[in-house]
Amino acid sequence: MTAATVAETPGYADKRERTGWYFYEWANHGFYTVCVTVFLGPYLSSVTQKAADAHGLVHPLGIPVAAGSFFSYVVSLSVLLSVFVLPVIGAIADRSPRKRELMAVCAYLGAAATVLLLFCTGDRYLLGGSLFLIANICYSASIAVYYSFLPQLAPPDKRDSVSSIGWSYGYIGGGLLLAFAVAAVLLGPKFGWETGTIARYALASAGIWWAGFTIIPLVMIRNRPPLEGVAQGNPLIFGFRQLGRTLAELRAFPLTILFLVGFLIYNDGIQTVILLAAQYATDELKLAQAVLVPTILLIQFVAFFGALTLGAVAKRVGAVKTVIGSLIAWIVLIVLAFFLPVGQILPFIGLGVGIGLVLGGSQALSRSLFSQLIPPGKEAEYFGIYVISDKGTSWLGPLMFGLVFQFFGSYRLAIISLIIFFVVGACVLAFVPIRKAIEQAGNIPPDLL
Repeated sequence: MTAATVAETPGYADKRERTGWYFYEWANHGFYTVCVTVFLGPYLSSVTQKAADAHGLVHPLGIPVAAGSFFSYVVSLSVLLSVFVLPVIGAIADRSPRKRELMAVCAYLGAAATVLLLFCTGDRYLLGGSLFLIANICYSASIAVYYSFLPQLAPPDKRDSVSSIGWSYGYIGGGLLLAFAVAAVLLGPKFGWETGTIARYALASAGIWWAGFTIIPLVMIRNRPPLEGVAQGNPLIFGFRQLGRTLAELRAFPLTILFLVGFLIYNDGIQTVILLAAQYATDELKLAQAVLVPTILLIQFVAFFGALTLGAVAKRVGAVKTVIGSLIAWIVLIVLAFFLPVGQILPFIGLGVGIGLVLGGSQALSRSLFSQLIPPGKEAEYFGIYVISDKGTSWLGPLMFGLVFQFFGSYRLAIISLIIFFVVGACVLAFVPIRKAIEQAGNIPPDLL
């Protein structure tokens, strides 16, 4: 059977359902952009510094932690916890006739925790860290379920395009919410609004945005019968048992594992840059929020065009070559970030434009490639593993960043250390025979890879 034959197979989504799927990107990017990327890192760091002792340390659970490293450690902890949560959620989703409702529960729990960040004031760094743990884990769980709809939406030859359009929706949605935050940052001094107050309300607005726009995909996406039957008994117990079976079965797909390893490595680098860019700009480059926030807003709209552009490039040269090219561009951008001068606005904006051009495309094409490496009926389980290093859930990168800063006291050394993730990840991806990997998983490869 050819890819053209697959395209004629009934059961794929119509335009209305695909539009509903796109809108969950619109909804959740508010959390990703406003909360994770822009405001929470600098704000939680400032709250943590208020709680620090004379040596600049805080002591969560009695463990001495540099105040400047607390946020990156919290991110790493959220991912370590996600390692146990996400594959189990995926196993439950793949055997549930109510996958859409499961996504809703995860989304609304995460949105509620995000809204409650409004009460992270004074020196309540533990409250802020705990709420972020809940929000980020629930966010990642909802994403794992959400991604698992992708193979049901479009045939292999159309999947790169659908995935790229979804990412572009996300950048526009997140960008619009961030635009309101930019207006608040720029106009705040005229109304006597303090920076911390603006940050808290921006964080809460991300939760409200997330909850509100999630209604659209919940109305427009339809549930489908699970391919391998409905789970019986206690869902949690079933989820852990099925996870064990999935991990055992995964050994039968070594090329899928190899791709996943490469993705987890290079995307860890991408996510760390996104997560800690605001902290790097604020603490190392000494740039004010009035510069930082509009620049990140610019990145969102550049990334909209970047995602669509790399999607179009993939149609001509193949998704694999396009992703590897984007990783080479990331390496160049990291080197430029290391040499950025302190207090200079234009070089920072130029770097932001470069990041925007490669940001969405490298992730969207990776997502569509991985969707073809999953055995049919196991989408949510495998995406549960995949999402462990997808949006906002990297852990090795933030851990390395935090350790380098703690031992050397230099954000520049911390940022340049991330190059290793892009080099190793690109090398692994280059050695994966993607067409063979897709066939090994029991799927039909698209005509161009």
